[in-house]
Amino acid sequence: MKRTTTAAVLVAALAALSACSNDDDSADAAPATKAASPSVDHSAAEKKAGIPPEPAGEARDNVLAVLFDVNPVLAADEEDAIDNARNQCAAINAGAERLEQSAQQRFSSSSHEVTEDEAKHINTGLAQFCKTA
Repeated sequence: MKRTTTAAVLVAALAALSACSNDDDSADAAPATKAASPSVDHSAAEKKAGIPPEPAGEARDNVLAVLFDVNPVLAADEEDAIDNARNQCAAINAGAERLEQSAQQRFSSSSHEVTEDEAKHINTGLAQFCKTA
């Protein structure tokens, strides 16, 4: 009888430990009902840095056309092209020195290295877009 009681106590203890273990696991996991953190609006900081808002519609088409006219490879990945253009505007709008070098570094890729002449055309072509910052 003593063995049966001891075995029952051990089984109950193990069951309790298992239950505690499961509770600990769920405590470590992020609760499904946790409120989402508020999104941060970067537009004010971007504007201050001279970065225009992401263009849409005709403005987006114009930026891509400028880059395509310089070299079609520059507009092949449209998202990268727009990001590069917006970031280049920060340099243009700040009156940075060596704008051509900045454009060469920003727009060059493994498939195409931007020349100094292409960089000048990029900066000239983006000037109007950059004014929207």
